[in-house]
Order: sequence, then structure tokens, then C-alpha cells
Amino acid sequence: MHAIRLHAYGPPENLRHEEVPDPTPAPGQVRIAVAAAGVHLVDTVLRSAPVPGWPEPAFPTIPGREVAGTVDTVGEEVDPSWIGRRVAAHLGMVPGGYAELAVTTPDRLHPLPDTLPADRAVAMMGTGRMTMGILRFTTIGPGDTVLVLAAAGGIGTLLVQYAKHRGATVIGAAGGPAKAETVASLGADLALDYTRPDWADRVRTAYGDRPVTRVFEGVGGTYARTAITLLAPGGAHLSYGYASDADDMLIVPEEEQRRLGITSEGTFGPALAAKIGGMENIRVLEEESLRYTTEGVLTPLVQSYPLAEAARAHRDLETRATTGKVVLIP
Repeated sequence: MHAIRLHAYGPPENLRHEEVPDPTPAPGQVRIAVAAAGVHLVDTVLRSAPVPGWPEPAFPTIPGREVAGTVDTVGEEVDPSWIGRRVAAHLGMVPGGYAELAVTTPDRLHPLPDTLPADRAVAMMGTGRMTMGILRFTTIGPGDTVLVLAAAGGIGTLLVQYAKHRGATVIGAAGGPAKAETVASLGADLALDYTRPDWADRVRTAYGDRPVTRVFEGVGGTYARTAITLLAPGGAHLSYGYASDADDMLIVPEEEQRRLGITSEGTFGPALAAKIGGMENIRVLEEESLRYTTEGVLTPLVQSYPLAEAARAHRDLETRATTGKVVLIP
């Protein structure tokens, strides 16, 4: 089979498209003929350098932890009726998704309806489940004005759609006029280019001084700090990352929260585990994300690259040149 292998930590160019032996499922495993492999921002971090809390791989390694495709063979002790079924799976802490074939265990499989394309299904594994996790930290209804930063990204596009589904007024801010147009096409009531210095003033002109009841953001830095100034008393800031500034993943200090009359919290790691009763229950979020997609509530935007161009996909994702979920197609 062909796969992308990482031979050493470093830049995207360290990802190489190579021919390697086909994996054979061990007892208790299945093998998936991969139709789409998800690329997550965390993949770029794991490629660059060792990350505390993550097992270091034995190089060369095949990155990627999100796949969708068809089960083509099973190991001993696995029900053979899985063969031929379309599935999606998150591989967990075990990489191997950037390949034509990937192995995992049956408990990680989600059967897919014929109506759900593989690229959309894989988008709802890591990215979709994270979106469902973020939403566990708050409620959204018709009385809310929701501000989503990085609203043209994988998670941002889903948050915009969900908030509209719940009847909220939605403000989506993204980097550049083309991305703002994408956000508008998702139904945002106000779509903004937040690289413009007046973007927050445009929100105030449209809705008042502190009109926002919920801020969802995974960018940190200046963009997040500006967004928080738009939060109304009683509003909530939900952070899930730091795409614009790795040194400034913003959780507002408690004293500042009290002064502004808002709440601010992270929606990842131990906080998320506590919300779902432990990370062993993460599958519940995957099931929820796939259900919203099959019901037509959420339609993930997908930007696809050939498997052989994984390095370009990583580079584009790191420079924020992508829209929606990045997916590799073998």
C-alpha cells in the first residue's frame, strides 16, 4: 500500500509518500480500506516535536488518527459480518490513518449510511466530536447572540451551523474576505473579516456595545481578547485552542471575569473529561456528531488533498490557508 510516513520530527517536508507493506489485522482487529483520512491541527503539532503526555512514535511512523472507508478483512475473534461495511473510526492514541489501509478494533467503528460520503464522515470524527464536546459547556437558544472566531475552520463552521439551528443570532469572524463569504453562506447573520482592525466596531454598530452572550474561539491571542470585550454581562467565553498564538491560549483570569460579569473556561482535556464522565465515554460525542450530520443539521465543509500531498495539507493548515476540515484522499 501507499502511506505517508514521518521519519523525524520537523517541518511538513518530513512527511513522505512511500510504498510500505500492507498491515495485517491481529486477533481482535479489523482492517479498513481508507477512502478518506482526517487531518487535525494536533497532527501538525505532533509532527513538529515531542508533545508532553503523548507517546513518542518509533520512526518512521504513519500519522493520522481519523479514517473512513470500508472494512476489507478482519482478524481472528472478530465477527466476519464487518467485512464490506462502510465505517468511520477514530484510532485514538494509535496513529496510522494517512494510508490506503489502516487497522483498528471493532469497538471504534461507526457504521455509515450509504448517504453519508466518507470525507464528511471522517470530518465528524475528531473535529465533529470536539464540537460536540464544546457544546456540552453551554446552552444556546433564540435569545443568544453567538460569536464564533475562526468561523471558516473545521470546528467553526459546525458551531455556526449549530447555533443557527438553535435559533441564535450568529456572528462569524474569519481571516480574509473569502473566508468571511464562506461564513455568510453558512447562514451567519453577520460575517466579518477579523484581520480588519474595525471588525469589533462593526459588531457594536450592528448590535450594541456588549451584545454577545457566547464566544466560541480556538485562536487565542489578540483576536480572542478583542472578542471578549464584546461579551455581555452574564456571557460565556468558551476556548478550545490557540491557533493564532500558541503562547496565548486565553482563559480570562477570575478577577477579570468578576469585573466583566462573565465566565471563561477551556473546553478540552480534564474539563471535557469531567463533562462526559471520563474520556472512555468519548465515543458518545462521535455518535452525536454523526447523528447530526445524517439528520442534516450539520454539514461539514471539507477541503480535500490527495494523500501524496499530505505535506502541502499540513503547510496550508498551519498557515491558516484552509477552509473547513482538511481531508486526505488515498
